[in-house]
Amino acid sequence: MKAMIDKRRTRRETLLAGARSVAGALALVAALSGLSTAVTPAMAADTAVIGYSGPLSGGAALYGRNVQRGMQMAIDDVNKAGGMDIKGEKVMLELASLDDRYLPNETAVNTQRLVYQNGARIVLIPHSGGILAAQGFNTKGPQSFIIAAYTSEPAILNQKNPLQMMIPPRYNALFEPYAKAAMERSGKRLGMIPGTHAYAKEWTKGFSAKWKELGGEVLTDNAVDYRTTTDFSSAVAKALSEKPDVLFIGGPSQPTALIVQAAREQGFKGGFVIMDQAKPEEMDNIVPIEMMNGLVGNLPLEYYPSKNAPAFIKKYQDTFGANEEAVAEIGLPYTAIMVFVRAMELAGTTEDPQAIMAKLAEASATLPPERNPYELTGVDDDNNMASSFQMTVVENGKYVPLPFK
Repeated sequence: MKAMIDKRRTRRETLLAGARSVAGALALVAALSGLSTAVTPAMAADTAVIGYSGPLSGGAALYGRNVQRGMQMAIDDVNKAGGMDIKGEKVMLELASLDDRYLPNETAVNTQRLVYQNGARIVLIPHSGGILAAQGFNTKGPQSFIIAAYTSEPAILNQKNPLQMMIPPRYNALFEPYAKAAMERSGKRLGMIPGTHAYAKEWTKGFSAKWKELGGEVLTDNAVDYRTTTDFSSAVAKALSEKPDVLFIGGPSQPTALIVQAAREQGFKGGFVIMDQAKPEEMDNIVPIEMMNGLVGNLPLEYYPSKNAPAFIKKYQDTFGANEEAVAEIGLPYTAIMVFVRAMELAGTTEDPQAIMAKLAEASATLPPERNPYELTGVDDDNNMASSFQMTVVENGKYVPLPFK
C-alpha cells in the first residue's frame, strides 16, 4: 500500500454525538421483572434475535443509525448466505431495535424488553452509560444475555462482566501512540480546547497525564461545550496566545473541524490531536484537508492496509449511497456481529450466553475474510476485540497510515 494516499473529496457529513458516562439505572430491574416472557414470532426455533438499544432520535441519531446500519448489513449478509449453521440446522437472524435517546434509564428498559419479549441473547449498546446500566442485570437469572459493548470507554471493564464483549479499542490505548506521533512532528507544547462532556473530560485527563509523562508541557485548559458552541474563535484565541505546538481537540466531527478552521484562520501552523469521537473522514468535508495537516487521529477504513476493506466499503456504498462514509461505527459493529455468528455456530447454540462467550476467541481467529473488514485478530483477556486498528497523521493533504507502537 502506498505510504501516502490521495483523499476522496466527495463526502456527506454525518454528526456524531459523544458517549456519556452516567449513573446506571439498576433500580429499574426489580420493577421490570414482571415483563411478559411470552414467545413472539421472532423467537421461533429457526430464528435468532439480536437486540439493539441506541440513540435513533435526537442529537445522537446519526451515530445510532450508523451503528444500526453496520449490524443490519451483517445480519443481511448472513441471511443471504442461508443463515447460521447450528448443529446442522439453518437459523436465520433478526435485528430488534429500540430507541433509547442516549439515556441509560431507557437503555435498561429497552434491554429488558429485547430479552424478555423478543428473546434476544445478545444486545448491542453503543454508549457507556447504557452499558453500565445493563451490567447490573445481564448475568442474573435464566434470562442472562451478552452485552455487545460499542464504546471505547475503559470504565466498562471495571466490573469484569463475564457476559460482555467490548468492540472498539479502549481509548486509553491511544494516548501514548497519539502523543508520540504529535510530539515527533510538531513539538511538545500542548494547547487545550477539549469538550466539556464527561467522555471528553476523561479523555483530557488521561491524555494530559500521558503527555506530561512523555516530557511534554500541558498549557491552560480552554474547554468548551461542543454541543452548543457555534463560534470557537474566542477559545482558539486564548489557546493560541500561549504559543502551542499542538492543539488537543475533539468532540463530534463537525465542531471539531470548525476548531481546526478557526485555528488556521488565526495563523496556527502546528498540529492537532483529536479524540476518537471525531472522524477525520467526516471532518474533511467541513474543511479542506490541507487545513488538517499535522493532525493525528484514527485512520479511515478506506486507507487501511486491509484486503478485506475495499469490498466492504463498496457494499456499504452500493446499499446506502456513493457519498456515504463507512466509518468505524459501521465497520466495527458489522465485524462484531459476524464474530457472534461464528461463535454461535461453534458453540452449537443461540440460547446459551456462556457457551457463546466461550467460543469468542476461536470465532474471532477463524472469521472468514469477507466478514472481517478490520482484519480482527482475536479478543484479549478482557474480551476486547483486537484488530489491525491504525492511526493516521495528515501530511501534505494526505492520510499517512501509522501502526500503533
